[in-house]
Amino acid sequence: MPDKSIKLLTYNVHSCIGTDRKLDPGRIASVIAEAEADIIALQEVDVLRRRTGGVDQAHAIASLLKMQAHFHPALSIAEEQYGDAIITALPTGRVKAGPLPSIGEARGALSVEILVGGRKLLVVNTHLGLRGRERIRQMTTLLNSGWLHGSSDEPVPSILCGDFNAIPSSATYRLATRSLTDAQLAGNATPKATFPSRYPLMRLDHIFVTDDLIVKRAAVLETRLTRVASDHLPLIAEISFS
Repeated sequence: MPDKSIKLLTYNVHSCIGTDRKLDPGRIASVIAEAEADIIALQEVDVLRRRTGGVDQAHAIASLLKMQAHFHPALSIAEEQYGDAIITALPTGRVKAGPLPSIGEARGALSVEILVGGRKLLVVNTHLGLRGRERIRQMTTLLNSGWLHGSSDEPVPSILCGDFNAIPSSATYRLATRSLTDAQLAGNATPKATFPSRYPLMRLDHIFVTDDLIVKRAAVLETRLTRVASDHLPLIAEISFS
């Protein structure tokens, strides 16, 4: 049996508030459903926040997709939370979540072990800070401290994805690509920008993979719907084990 490939989508959903200022978690779920993604990494997710109607956006989107959500709040004020989610219908194992060294707004990361056809895949989702020095510290933490390497001594095929607030010429991006492959550069595809969604100029959202994974293709999803659903465009990659 050939190795099963999965589709992973990373998406900064901007609290499900679109460029038309409409609040609509259902629209985000539609974008994901159309893409037929198996694993979804979301950033800027609101949970029980007054500004977005007190909805648990992570679980609302997951239930529309008939999937399970794992959520990590980078920021908590009383019962209001804001952070990152990993959504999938595939069986999941160990979950790790925690803060990253931050100067400005608190940042964190979420990692979930996912079983793909009997094989373990580690997916790490993050949203890095706005300052260059801060991003370097955050990326260094993710690459070195048991985030990407999982819990075991044996390396697990891993994906690091999210909104890195880092363009390809940045030190943060270059640090990541020393040991990881940028999914958008696999094959000979021309990489596309993800932000802002109406007139994409910057490539801030990335999917990085370890060398025991093969990226079959990657694409930025630019449609009428994705241009209004959030201020970022979603990035998807089809990935299989090597």
